[in-house]
Amino acid sequence: MESFVWEWGSLLLRWLHVVAAMAWIGSSFFFIHLDASLKRTPDIPAGEGAAAWQVHGGGFYEMRKYFVAPEHLSPDLTWHKWQAYTTWLSGFVLLAWIYYAQSRLYLVDPAVMDLSAPVAAALGIGALALGWLVYDRICRSKLGESETGLAAIGLLAVTLAAFGFSQVFSGRGALIHTGALMATWMAGNVFFIIIPNQRKVIAALLKGERPDPSLGKQAKQRSAQNNYLTLPVVLMMIANHYPMLFESKATIPLIVALVTASGAVIRFFYNMRHADHARSPWWAWAAASMGLAAAFVLAVAGSAGGRAVLGLPPQAEGPPATALASAGHGGAAAPPDHVVELVAGRCAMCHAAEPIWDGIGVAPKGVRLDTAEAIGRQAEAIRRQVVLTHNMPPNNVTEMTDEERGVIAAWLTDTAR
Repeated sequence: MESFVWEWGSLLLRWLHVVAAMAWIGSSFFFIHLDASLKRTPDIPAGEGAAAWQVHGGGFYEMRKYFVAPEHLSPDLTWHKWQAYTTWLSGFVLLAWIYYAQSRLYLVDPAVMDLSAPVAAALGIGALALGWLVYDRICRSKLGESETGLAAIGLLAVTLAAFGFSQVFSGRGALIHTGALMATWMAGNVFFIIIPNQRKVIAALLKGERPDPSLGKQAKQRSAQNNYLTLPVVLMMIANHYPMLFESKATIPLIVALVTASGAVIRFFYNMRHADHARSPWWAWAAASMGLAAAFVLAVAGSAGGRAVLGLPPQAEGPPATALASAGHGGAAAPPDHVVELVAGRCAMCHAAEPIWDGIGVAPKGVRLDTAEAIGRQAEAIRRQVVLTHNMPPNNVTEMTDEERGVIAAWLTDTAR
């Protein structure tokens, strides 16, 4: 029952996280588009505001923006904050649910660094907190006064973070934490900067005072940064489904850098196009395409099967992962020969360093079952996917029988005793 509870909880949390993220990203994209499409209107003094007309759902909308604040404030004021808060909170709980509570399956790779579950969780959470403090300090410094300089420093920080995570976590863990770090920057911008600044503006209005224009300028800067981070963050969050992205820890930082830069360039195109269609920077698509193509080449070159396709020599083997029982990660000791033979015959044609199944170039989810030690490490995943749910092999393409599943179940039962 415990395994089913973990799966169901993961499903509900992921559902909530995706829906909240859709709401947050949607509002972010809309308001950036709205800002870019604003035009002067005669009834608002020059430099104090602008307006835009739009049509949607059979009706017409006239939207006005006051650069500092209007002369009066309606009591019916909609705050755009809970989308961001819900996205981050649900994402953090999902991170803890999958990667911290089940670290032996997804976060800790003894071949990278032998970590206990509490230490791994502490490193991940500590990195997110420290990452926000460093990012916020940079934004408030002289470096943050230049948008181009801040973008360059941000890209460097993301790349260094990906490198650091890849030195302590599994490939999947490194990518998800890189995405979580950027998401923490975004949510922190809303919680610590944008919303507080808006509250200060409202407080000044209620007192009959003129709000400080620097508050709106700072909030706008952070909102724009969130907009440019959105596409890279989304890719980092779904990257754990694509093992070619995290097969080699050596390529992870460069892939992250290329994806982040490419995603930002794509957003730049749309932001500029919304402002003036005639001046759309079409070159941005060429730049983004080259960046993503370079990321693809790196991803292929980082996998054992991909290197063979490209005619590159095999990578040097890293230190072998020991059985989890001896590594202290709660897995199973290396299984007996008959179980190894069974798994090799039914699973290892896909879950290997160099899969031989047509159409598969990298072991699905990065899970390898081509050695006795690797099978022992994945004991819990095998129990869930093979014994409890029969999800694997997919559609039972290798025709694993119920008797064979029983053999695996017996091994897992003996190991648990």
